[in-house]
Amino acid sequence: MRVITIIPAYNEEQTIEKVVRDVKKYSDVLVVNDGSIDQTAPLARNTRAKIVSHSKNMGKGAAIKTGLKNAIKGDYDLMVLVDGDGQHDPQDIPLLLDGIKDADVIIGSRFVGVNKPKMPPHRRLSNGITTRLIRYVTGYHITDSQCGFRVISKKAAPLFVGISYNDYVYESEVLCKASENNLVVSEMPIECIYGNEKSYVQFRHVIHYIMFTLRLLLRKFLGRI
Repeated sequence: MRVITIIPAYNEEQTIEKVVRDVKKYSDVLVVNDGSIDQTAPLARNTRAKIVSHSKNMGKGAAIKTGLKNAIKGDYDLMVLVDGDGQHDPQDIPLLLDGIKDADVIIGSRFVGVNKPKMPPHRRLSNGITTRLIRYVTGYHITDSQCGFRVISKKAAPLFVGISYNDYVYESEVLCKASENNLVVSEMPIECIYGNEKSYVQFRHVIHYIMFTLRLLLRKFLGRI
């Protein structure tokens, strides 16, 4: 079973080395440097991980798609997604890999289990609203639709490289695409580490996401006609 962890990274010079070194204990590693203007790329190279770079910042979704395309080309069986900002604990990778045995996509959930996350209130609110919407549209009984810590199977990955979204909407559309293709999506409990990480979500991203949610509701409505 060949496993690779894809780490989309944009200006993560403070954390990228540690994240890569910790992940390498469990799998091969591919860092997708999404047009960083800091030392993310050279620091990642110090770890001897494989690096693919975008010439400019294209968005997290675009970085994930680049990673998946490389993993498919490399004939990997399982693709783990881990954020480059250090929020995800690589020690949870074996747990998620174990869960993928019965699913096509595994999402790490911060809301399953006894330890509740110390998530900033605005994130908890937006995540709750989005998760309920995704649950309504897809039928998946999930608790954490926005978590970027995931495992994707070799069977499922090709379905996600053609998604048109390049920003944070991509991760929600993955679940919609999975539902349309009758894939099995499950969750496993993880812990998340919140610090002083940066947010690159801008007002235009918020507007884009609102438009996406409206299209989701329209898609659901038309499906009932």
